[in-house]
Amino acid sequence: MQASTFTVKGIIGFGLQNRRILQGSGDLKRNTLLASRSLRMPERSSCFGVSMDSASMGIELGRARKTVQSVFGSSAKARSHRVRASGGDIEDATPLKVQGQSSGSVLPYVGVACLGAILFGYHLGVVNGALEYLAKDLGIVENTVIQGWIVSSVLAGATVGSFTGGALADKFGRTKTFVLDAIPLAVGAFLCTTAQSVQAMIIGRLLTGIGIGISSAIVPLYISEISPTEIRGTLGTVNQLFICIGILVALVAGLPLSGNPLWWRTMFGIALIPSVLLALGMAFSPESPRWLFQQGRISEAETSIKRLYGKERVAEVMGDLEASAQGSSEPDAGWLDLFSSRYWKVVSIGAALFLFQQFAGINAVVYYSTAVFRSAGISSDVAASALVGAANVFGTMVASSLMDKQGRKSLLLVSFTGMAASMMLLSLSFTWKVLTPYSGTLAVLGTVLYVLSFSLGAGPVPALLLPEIFASRIRAKAVALSLGMHWISNFFIGLYFLSIVTKFGISTVYLGFASVCLLAVMYIVGNVVETKGRSLEDIERELSPAI
Repeated sequence: MQASTFTVKGIIGFGLQNRRILQGSGDLKRNTLLASRSLRMPERSSCFGVSMDSASMGIELGRARKTVQSVFGSSAKARSHRVRASGGDIEDATPLKVQGQSSGSVLPYVGVACLGAILFGYHLGVVNGALEYLAKDLGIVENTVIQGWIVSSVLAGATVGSFTGGALADKFGRTKTFVLDAIPLAVGAFLCTTAQSVQAMIIGRLLTGIGIGISSAIVPLYISEISPTEIRGTLGTVNQLFICIGILVALVAGLPLSGNPLWWRTMFGIALIPSVLLALGMAFSPESPRWLFQQGRISEAETSIKRLYGKERVAEVMGDLEASAQGSSEPDAGWLDLFSSRYWKVVSIGAALFLFQQFAGINAVVYYSTAVFRSAGISSDVAASALVGAANVFGTMVASSLMDKQGRKSLLLVSFTGMAASMMLLSLSFTWKVLTPYSGTLAVLGTVLYVLSFSLGAGPVPALLLPEIFASRIRAKAVALSLGMHWISNFFIGLYFLSIVTKFGISTVYLGFASVCLLAVMYIVGNVVETKGRSLEDIERELSPAI
């Protein structure tokens, strides 16, 4: 396939993509509100969890509200588990026991935090449809290397942001870090909107990357610390859902481009609105009670608890915070400890899962879905990419309902197997002459099935497993290392995918991705343990026994 056919088309990271990816950093400093079992955006997903329209969003939040009432109507079991903040002290955390009906509500503040998740997804996905048009406007149509840098510079910035987000949250607090995070998000969006040169565009993308890297750390962290234990998973799913919604919004925002080539500037400018709303909303949101308590700001912690759970819960929650503040006999782990015989296995599992996630082709499929659809004869390429985003949302919703029923390991196996089959279908659609008349349909079908399979396990589970398999004393650094692997591999895939396709052909590249998926299946079977329904202490005793 010619290089011109595969012009770099955009950026969509999951993870995170991520995100959960993310959740890794969120787990660094857990509030007593965390439950030892539901450690993640439970993941809710593969990146999505609910549909993009307001009605569906209302359904998801409605479920969360009912769950909150249910939690407050019963006694939560006190389960002790250890948590740690990025670079902070190790603590023994006891889930908050919230009884009776609460007059407070965490949902509005979770909604404000999720503006960061929307921006995360939007900035990753916005270049998908805009790249061709901004390349013409900036005079770089023939320079695919520069186009690759525009695509990947946001990932380079995210790598920096992901390493610094936890530290900023520990030093300045969660809400103030959100406000600070809005600065690079807004300034970066403004520079991209008004860019008259490649340099300005790349700087803008770097700044927005730093912003979304910080968001990947603090959004799940804040949500987990203010959420009642038994709905952390549900609210975590909302976070992952909004990341995917942001991606989908970015794809849909590109629809007017065919009629208005300069619309790409408006697409970047749209991101200014949630950036400002995030800063304003967090300026009036309560700080994490756990962070305030750890800083010795007891009266402020009580005020925060009143706003989140109601004044009738202050004494009880404060008692739980005091009980969770017991120290650990083990000192903080250093970076070299991650490679010790005690921890190397779990650290390597965390890093390997993110490497498999990225090198299985997810970002390549999404980044360049528009170009792939076009080469296959799909007339509305932006609409086809939007279909990919919708599949992600749907898959996330399904994953949310299965995560605690089927288990993490089984979902990973099903996910990577489905991804391998989808990649083979994509490869055959470009090589078998007998399939030429149906290549367009098969390209769309294979891509949608691949994204759906990804969203069932490979997307959400790695980030969920990080806080579950990492021992408390290494959690911060191990999560940072795993997230670093995620963003670095993401960056290089976005930068060099086009060149690899030009040299080897898209069909061969897709077969390579299928092979990685099959390798992932074999690795998971032999190395990943099931964590569903197990306490953190039980998992730590098995994977990282004391020496």
